[in-house]
Amino acid sequence: MPVRSASRRDGGALTRPVHLAVVGAGAADATAYDLALRVGRAAARAGAVVVCGGLGGVMEAACRGAREAGGRTVAVIPGPDPAAANPWAEVVVATGLGHARNVVVVQSGDAVVALPGSWGTLSEISLARKCGRPVVAVSAWRHLEGVRVVEDPEEAVGLAVSLAGRSGGPARLGAELAPIRGPWDEGAS
Repeated sequence: MPVRSASRRDGGALTRPVHLAVVGAGAADATAYDLALRVGRAAARAGAVVVCGGLGGVMEAACRGAREAGGRTVAVIPGPDPAAANPWAEVVVATGLGHARNVVVVQSGDAVVALPGSWGTLSEISLARKCGRPVVAVSAWRHLEGVRVVEDPEEAVGLAVSLAGRSGGPARLGAELAPIRGPWDEGAS
């Protein structure tokens, strides 16, 4: 299983698989559902963990594809009831945060694979870019600066895993993707 090394604040190393946040329409058409199934399968074959919003549509399809291929899934759902997650979700994080859970989804991924969607998906892409996560889109989101677009779901996963980096945390695609810095980074309490 491919892994990446991450640094801990105490200098020790830990190893874990790449986490791919998969985002897209909660009510996906057949084409988007199929793309997401393929993304989930490819992620599992690459040894990556699929992290998503945990409900239906693209989220369900990515979880289903990953689980059917022997992979792991994490569903970060907006409500407080774990039973609301799709049946393919392995680990369910019931946040009770509503749409704010989108931050948790993208921050939990080392890279983001974006499929066709609407405003919620756009918010996740925006948050990922703001937080310095690389974004690879499958047949969508061509107009967004800094989003790499490919047509093939398997290629998208391969690129996302590559961009996620293999050491030192999530890959940064340049200074323009550095996370926002604020007083919390200066030791302020």
